[in-house]
Amino acid sequence: MRMDLIQPFINSADAVLAEALNCTTHVSDLSMEEHAYERQWLAARVTITGDIEGRVIVDVEPETAVRVANQLAGAELTASDDLVRETVCELANLVIGNAVTTLNDRGFQFKVHPPEFHSSPEGLKGSEDTEAIVLRFETDAGQVNVNIAMQYRSRRKDDASRW
Repeated sequence: MRMDLIQPFINSADAVLAEALNCTTHVSDLSMEEHAYERQWLAARVTITGDIEGRVIVDVEPETAVRVANQLAGAELTASDDLVRETVCELANLVIGNAVTTLNDRGFQFKVHPPEFHSSPEGLKGSEDTEAIVLRFETDAGQVNVNIAMQYRSRRKDDASRW
């Protein structure tokens, strides 16, 4: 696990969540995962390809996602509203945007793919040589899991389907 690639995403997630939820955040759980990530709540995935490759999954408790969506929309929404799912994708987009700015400033060249809402009950698989770090952010507004799997391309096998 290359912390120099992971740390920008951790820092970004902390800052974005604190601002979007208008409260303090802290990491209550951190784990390394070698198996597929199974979504717990409302999840969005962003894939990155290029000099560095991988994916980031932002998995938000439904009540937390509704709170953010209500603040943004100025309306009373429920977890089943499309705007709530779009809000989860936007949170993932914001986390990625801040992190890739840092990585881009370090000279990495890569492409960030649009966020995809992950609704499948099956996990998202990595590969046998890729670990993911999973952080659980606790906030006054609820919990958010951030799953980060990132590596240098030179370590990657030529199997683009694994992300």
